[in-house]
Amino acid sequence: LPAAMAAPTPVSALVHSSTLVTAGVYLLIRFNMMLVDMIFLKFLLLLSGLTMFMAGISANYEFDLKKIIALSTLSQLGLMMSILSMGMPDLAFFHLLTHAMFKALLFMCAGMVIHMMSDIQDIRYMGGISFYIPLTSLCLNISNLALCGIPFLAGFYSKDLILEMVSMSNLNLMIFFLYYFSTGLTMFYTIRLLFYLMVNDYNLMVVYNLYEEDYVMLKSMFMLLFMSLIVGSFLSWMIFNYPYMIYLPINMKMMVIYVMLMGLFSGYLISNMKIYSINKFLM
Repeated sequence: LPAAMAAPTPVSALVHSSTLVTAGVYLLIRFNMMLVDMIFLKFLLLLSGLTMFMAGISANYEFDLKKIIALSTLSQLGLMMSILSMGMPDLAFFHLLTHAMFKALLFMCAGMVIHMMSDIQDIRYMGGISFYIPLTSLCLNISNLALCGIPFLAGFYSKDLILEMVSMSNLNLMIFFLYYFSTGLTMFYTIRLLFYLMVNDYNLMVVYNLYEEDYVMLKSMFMLLFMSLIVGSFLSWMIFNYPYMIYLPINMKMMVIYVMLMGLFSGYLISNMKIYSINKFLM
């Protein structure tokens, strides 16, 4: 999946949205009734948890913008497959739909940024994007935060429900750790991406190509922005015909928020080390 990101952005968005991502998960959602109580699902749970973990770790060490987005998609795929293997296909479908909204918006913003940087994909060359293309940066940041599961955006409803059902189920500590650590890693590489793109100085003045924004793109981007704000609550009202009973203590209930805050803080600390660039904006 990350290696397919070397393609041009329309190709990679199409491949990403229709073939590599949706087909397998949707097939397993449809055939989920045939797979219950098989030993295959336990292996699938283990493998998808490790997939989430691996993709979250790898995205922290990448410098290609589209490859980071691809690895975050891989992490969300691990989340969908793992909740599918725990026998909740409606939750997996719900997360598939909400994730499609903000990931499509993320791809449009990333393609816009790459086009304006005159086809440079390396995030070390970017910085100060929000000063030149503010509306694209707004859409990029909001979709990134919806991916993290910031409360009351679209990703929060599906992701929080999935993690609470994991907390309710009687699984061992390793699966629990894989889920929550991968959620923290999602926040981690999002903050890293935000620091590299928004906060640094614009450090490649030679290929300075940031013209004013494309308003044809912004129309569709604002539609997707509106969808990735409301579609989580809307779909959770519409498609669940049976309410999920969740009974957890307050610390377990707030565990997603705790993990997000820890990921935010550690991502800020790593970005504050100024490894590859000087954050004059913060100073």
